[in-house]
Amino acid sequence: MESFFAGLQLADTHQTLIRNIATIRVSQDLFDDLSEDPADWGVAQRYEMAAKPHNHISQTTAIDRPFEESEWFNAVEFPFRNWAASRYCDGSFGIWYGADIVETSVYETVYHWQVRLLRDAGFEQLVLGGARERITSERRIYGVRCDAALVDLRPRVADYPSLVEPDSYHFTQPIGARLKREGHPGLITKSARCDGDVYAVLNAEVLSDARIQSYLTYRLTAQGVRVSRGTDDAWLCVGHRQSARGRFPF
Repeated sequence: MESFFAGLQLADTHQTLIRNIATIRVSQDLFDDLSEDPADWGVAQRYEMAAKPHNHISQTTAIDRPFEESEWFNAVEFPFRNWAASRYCDGSFGIWYGADIVETSVYETVYHWQVRLLRDAGFEQLVLGGARERITSERRIYGVRCDAALVDLRPRVADYPSLVEPDSYHFTQPIGARLKREGHPGLITKSARCDGDVYAVLNAEVLSDARIQSYLTYRLTAQGVRVSRGTDDAWLCVGHRQSARGRFPF
């Protein structure tokens, strides 16, 4: 492992990364039953905020407002507070994953949706067995600014294929643990699910400006996962047993 770290380069990163998370899509404004004019909804929202106690008010609501749903918490802070084992983490610290483009985030999250939720629950057997149930997941796509010098693992993938091993994290978790211990802000690596890039951030301070970009819907079918956005009912399809790198678990 020591030889792996020798000569690693840094990538000076200043770009918007994609964060793809599960959500419950909001179907209507809370005040749309009071008026048909959207301008009136805005007035009602401002009045509601003005009437709340002082500790609910912030000039940067998405980051600071306590006791309210926070876009910052959803897009950035959640994985730093809720530790879980992953490719570059053994579960003993927080880590945030983002992608270079939306398509990369889809391949990554479809895999984990299938493995961690549907397979464990036995739902994929219902679909692959011919059941007509429509199993879906609503997704929210954030753009999050990243400004950091990240350790670049992409040039090492050819020599160390364990970096993109589909089902095993035995090689990568010690890498993440060392970078965390030594205070590095994060790393860039190739996706194990497609040809895109994945960013693993260890320090939330290098992330900023979380903004919702779009919404997606995942639908499990006998052929795979159909991904739709807006009125496009088949924007992207991910097969059960294939990805750009070739393997899905079922």
